[in-house]
Amino acid sequence: MVTASLKSKPISTRKERIAWYLYDFGNSAYAAVVLLAVYSAYFQGTLVGGKEGTRLWGIAVGIAMLVVALTSPVLGAIADHSGAKKKFLAFYTGVTVLFTAALFFAEPGRVFIGMAFFILAEIGYRSSQVFYNGLLPEIANPDEIGRISGNGWAIGNVGGILSLLVVLPLIILQQQGVIKLEGTVVVRLTLVITAVFFLISAIPIFLWLPERAQSKPLPPGENILSVAFKQLRHTIRTAGRFKEFLKFMLAFLIYNDGVIMALDFAAIIGAVLYGLDQQGLIIFIIIVHVANVFGAYIFGVWMDKLGGKPSLFISIGMMLAAVVWLYFNRTPNGFFMIGILAGVAMAGLQSVSRSLVAVFAPPGQSAEFYGFFAVAGRTSSFIGPTIYGIVAFRAAVWLEARGETAVLAEQFGQRMGILSIGLFFIVGLLLLSFVNEKRARAAAGITD
Repeated sequence: MVTASLKSKPISTRKERIAWYLYDFGNSAYAAVVLLAVYSAYFQGTLVGGKEGTRLWGIAVGIAMLVVALTSPVLGAIADHSGAKKKFLAFYTGVTVLFTAALFFAEPGRVFIGMAFFILAEIGYRSSQVFYNGLLPEIANPDEIGRISGNGWAIGNVGGILSLLVVLPLIILQQQGVIKLEGTVVVRLTLVITAVFFLISAIPIFLWLPERAQSKPLPPGENILSVAFKQLRHTIRTAGRFKEFLKFMLAFLIYNDGVIMALDFAAIIGAVLYGLDQQGLIIFIIIVHVANVFGAYIFGVWMDKLGGKPSLFISIGMMLAAVVWLYFNRTPNGFFMIGILAGVAMAGLQSVSRSLVAVFAPPGQSAEFYGFFAVAGRTSSFIGPTIYGIVAFRAAVWLEARGETAVLAEQFGQRMGILSIGLFFIVGLLLLSFVNEKRARAAAGITD
């Protein structure tokens, strides 16, 4: 597959791109520590405990995703019109850093604080990504968006791994009695360290990367909100003329929810089903991140050779295999092997999906289509985690009411939640089968 585009002169400096990469380096620390390895398992198992912890975690993630889905399209349009993406980025970065550090006060039993502060931190994290991604077209020409976006993704993975390597020794040293701190202090301290890590990594984007978009004057009789809604309608109408792109977006909405569910509950599954402690969970997430790097490279090669849709079929198939394996697996070693498979597959899903947006976008409209992609990715993402939490909770309650022990009932609930992840991948795969990639490329002016 060859795109008919010429290499254009870079529109940003190396320093500006490094600043953009470093932001991903920092916010990946939040994802690695808060969402994946430390806080999710701490919230479920210690702060709340048992099946109720799983239910509340799913609800907390769902609330944050819903708020972002409702607010980010309008705020993104306002930022585009007013040339204020960096201002919004600074605000939401501050929210993330502040409330991630404030999670230090989420001691066992303080459920409201632990849930509320996490929701606010998660809203900040998810919302900041909208404005961070919105800066991509300002530092990259259309023919280099895929490469620069991929660099940011890879460097972000390195940041996630490094942040885990920073907090892992603290947890090990406490377990060995070297650090004389009782209870959950060290675990909660890792959240403060993560907030500082993110803050330091984010500073360069505000110092080194100027926002090139200029504020546009308001038309007579209009206000910033009415202009924002008009811009949203225009983006939707523009995308609506490309039917294959819309079919792809529908499939993406479903299988992307499966990815979000797997990521948000990975640590809880590891703790409940396999008894992994914080040290084991951190090692597991590091392995997943390393597998992600290899997966991004492998699927990049496959996409060039096979095309985007076949590559997505392979990656979704791998994720389904991981889900089935996870359902039947009973050993920690098997869980780590599943993490490698899922890490490679998720990298393919994420990198190929993002690359296909550039492929499906007509010349000169890549930024607009990436904006639609960002909005679409937030629209349904509150559904999957909420469903997982409810399914796992209800299944555990059902089995416990029939005389089973609380531990086995909770494990049964997690396995039912795992099956719900598989359902999202199956439906996403079926919807993807209706996407005609060749026709989509032709509509975008791309020839084989």
